[in-house]
Amino acid sequence: MTRFQRLPFVKAKIDTEVNKVLAKVEKSLIKRETTTFQTKLPERGWSNAEIIKALDENTEGRETKWEDGKVSGAVYNAEQDILDVQVQAYKKYAVANQLHPDVFPGVRKMESEVVEMVLNLYNAPESACGTTTSGGTESLLLTCLAAREKAYKERGITEPEILAPTTIHAAFDKAAYYFKMKLIHVPLDPKTYQVDLNAVKKLINKNTVLIAGSAPNFPHGIIDDIQGLSKLALKHNIPLHVDACLGSFIVPFLEEAGVNVPPFDFRVPGVTSISCDTHKYGFAPKGSSIIMYRNNALRNYQYFVDPKWTGGLYASPTLAGSRPGALMVGCWASLMAIGHAGYLKSCKEIVGAGARLKKAIIEEIPALYVIGDPKGSVVSFSSDIINIYDLSDNLTKKGWHLSALQHPAAIHIAITRLSLPVIDQLVADLKTVTADLLKNGHGPASGDTAALYGVAGSIQTVGVADRIAAGFLDCLYKV
Repeated sequence: MTRFQRLPFVKAKIDTEVNKVLAKVEKSLIKRETTTFQTKLPERGWSNAEIIKALDENTEGRETKWEDGKVSGAVYNAEQDILDVQVQAYKKYAVANQLHPDVFPGVRKMESEVVEMVLNLYNAPESACGTTTSGGTESLLLTCLAAREKAYKERGITEPEILAPTTIHAAFDKAAYYFKMKLIHVPLDPKTYQVDLNAVKKLINKNTVLIAGSAPNFPHGIIDDIQGLSKLALKHNIPLHVDACLGSFIVPFLEEAGVNVPPFDFRVPGVTSISCDTHKYGFAPKGSSIIMYRNNALRNYQYFVDPKWTGGLYASPTLAGSRPGALMVGCWASLMAIGHAGYLKSCKEIVGAGARLKKAIIEEIPALYVIGDPKGSVVSFSSDIINIYDLSDNLTKKGWHLSALQHPAAIHIAITRLSLPVIDQLVADLKTVTADLLKNGHGPASGDTAALYGVAGSIQTVGVADRIAAGFLDCLYKV
């Protein structure tokens, strides 16, 4: 909060407005008038029939129907045969815990096979290795932790800095917050929306412990110049991480699918680590990702080992201790069921849909423009003529749930297998909504999205957006 915002009459006004927003958020999330909440253990255990009935009731009443394919990302594949094999895998290994490889040797075997299969997709050398994690955020946290520990133990660096583009995933900000590192956001090239290599070069210093790029980034679907970053990383002997969490099982197949993209994986000599989310375009159950390293020495820096604990020798490869073996078995089953041919087919179809959407925006909707030149599953677009957040809100009224972006204001869709049948409908709705906004003039932005991002981007409301975001998180645990 600024000094001005702390003035009693100003603070009171801000508090009133924030509380209004949070009341609206709470009402939209918590349907108290139509929902009964269980706040105590039942006196007797429920029967299976009662539990199934309650599960069905909790599924009903959703305003967002992800099954319609109008949601950006979130659910990447819902084909019944894949869901069936995942359910069977979970059923067989519901009690499994990766913390006990001696008790569940099959889980250890399948987990190691998943890591090897993903390493193979990213053209890893024989020396390469990795671990599974609970998701992209944990993969990136471990990447930063390993870089910090390597720099401290090998070079004595106590004030570690990370260089990453402004479009890098927010998990890097979380890592900097958790691990007391400094994240320096590097600006983008204004034409390509890739990280500006000259800016990276100028920002490298003795405290730089990690350089990062995306393949692709979340906001715009742009693959950074990994070869350019590699040259800088090698010159200064700094680890280089490629965040391919979103690219996952799309980007490794682009070349084979006929899409021309420069190398971004372990074929690039300076790349020391890569993150890949198997639970996105690998279509595995939610809660699985892979962090890969060029060699075991790098991986060891993410490990935690305590040989002095009274409970015995304690060692864990990732942040968690106990881990649900059933999730990783479900991941293994998904990869085995779909196979190389299945993922290649999926890549072609999803990337093809993205190309059609991009072409339609460029050629048929002159009021909009595509940000950069995305090659994969994400298409981001904005406008210099209409308020893009009002466009987003009007699309929401038509059943779409796209992702609002900022700096610059834009919206994007991460195309999934569920999106494929409705891409033409999205183009049609974009045309209709854009035409309506052009016809009705360009008054002040009026929608919920515009209001929220107006607050987030205003100097006069510094700290207010943080309070709203924290209030939203509070609502997730209210009954």
